Amino acid sequence: MAGRRTKGAGRAGRLAQRAAKPVIDPCPPGQIGGQYKPLTDAEIRAIYHTALDLLENLGMGEVPPPLLADLLHAGARENGAGRVLFPASLVEDAIDGAAKTFTLHGRDDARSIEVGGNRVHFGTGGAAVQTLDLDTGLYRPSTLADLHDFARLQDTLANVSWFTRCCIATDVPDIFALDVNTAYALIKNTTKPTATAFTIADHVAPIVQMLDVAAGGEGAFSKRPFMKAHISPVISPMRFGADAVEVVYACIRHNIPISCITAAQAGATAPATLAGFLAQSLAETLASLVMVHAIRPGFPMVFSNWPLVIDLRTGAFAGGSGETAVLNAASAQLSNWLGLPSGVACAMTDAKALDAQYGMEKGLTSLAAALAGGNLIYESSGMTASLLGASFEAFILDDEMHSHTYRVLRGVEVDDANLAYDAIFEAVLGDGHFLGGSHTLQSMERDYFYPTLADRDEPRTWAQKGGKDAWAVAKRKARAVLDGHHPTYLSDAQDAQIRATFNIL
Repeated sequence: MAGRRTKGAGRAGRLAQRAAKPVIDPCPPGQIGGQYKPLTDAEIRAIYHTALDLLENLGMGEVPPPLLADLLHAGARENGAGRVLFPASLVEDAIDGAAKTFTLHGRDDARSIEVGGNRVHFGTGGAAVQTLDLDTGLYRPSTLADLHDFARLQDTLANVSWFTRCCIATDVPDIFALDVNTAYALIKNTTKPTATAFTIADHVAPIVQMLDVAAGGEGAFSKRPFMKAHISPVISPMRFGADAVEVVYACIRHNIPISCITAAQAGATAPATLAGFLAQSLAETLASLVMVHAIRPGFPMVFSNWPLVIDLRTGAFAGGSGETAVLNAASAQLSNWLGLPSGVACAMTDAKALDAQYGMEKGLTSLAAALAGGNLIYESSGMTASLLGASFEAFILDDEMHSHTYRVLRGVEVDDANLAYDAIFEAVLGDGHFLGGSHTLQSMERDYFYPTLADRDEPRTWAQKGGKDAWAVAKRKARAVLDGHHPTYLSDAQDAQIRATFNIL
């Protein structure tokens, strides 16, 4: 009996060790991308020079007066017909002077990430107006409580490198209250790098006042900004949006890093041909870069060229399509070729349920973007229903998918130890297998990722355990996190100070 108890204890210990996080994480965030190159060098140059020609000969329309003055001072010129033309030399000056890498700070410095180069990070984005309810399995309007819950949930997920609000609190109709409470939900529930949107420029300064409280005092946030802004200053095709440009100015004044997002739609607001789409979309994102260069050269900007695709038969969004995968991969390749911090939008799905379509579309698009070397891959966690929906279970499943993707990016390390010449000799001349060998044990945790959600049991064992599908397993995990994780990232004094100034709902 004593022997059996010892044996059982040893097995329990081994199981516990396997369930624990490995000493060496085999697939952490920030793996190196760039292996997938959908465009040849000649094709890149053709797209780039077409974009330069578009900016020099067609230019941008509807340029707000303050930006017009700054652009003209930087070297742009008017064509006399209401459009502003950007000489190629001006565009290339903006590229040369742009911030090539910068830090996205977390309030916890250990959670900060470096943006740029060839490192890949998955994060969130989106403005879902519906949430897949954990109880009913049906969609309903998203609420402020949902945003708090999503923020708490992702705070526990290692592969979400930054958190942008993923849903809109449709129960907060006032736009100032919406912007304030969105930012509050981020700083209350996570210390990761965060991102939000400002409906209008007048909202930036007061929200920075709230962020100062979280940062430790007046002016502290701007010295080390832990929240960036998502802005779409260009409206396709080829014109500026006045309100968004005003937000850009306000963010730069307060030292808020910006992600300038171009989100053209193939066949609707950009050409249906993939090459033509890439040329126009690149030109538009370069226009945002020139704008930032004219306001404050070198200011941190994520070059967020997000190609979006619609089904040209119906006009429906097609975020999980093969065209989305190759276009965003090509976009990442173009941005990296220019040496700019790249942002793309992938791991989206048009599926409403967490089903085979969901898994296929997310896996296809996210892997393509990562292999192409997208620095920041937005919309990559939790988004469903063509970006109209967000799901707690999807956050859980996507986090495990990202681990597999990072393992793919890590690739194969080839050296004398890994070539296993001596280990092959020992196995062949010894036991005839590699199980239990020292070489196998050394590589077991270092080289392999072991999923906690995906089921690898044989069918009978799976059935005996309840025969649960991935959706059910993720639902149980999401509930456990939401029931148990209630972070207190704002002190009582900070929270009271914020609530005394703002209408926190």
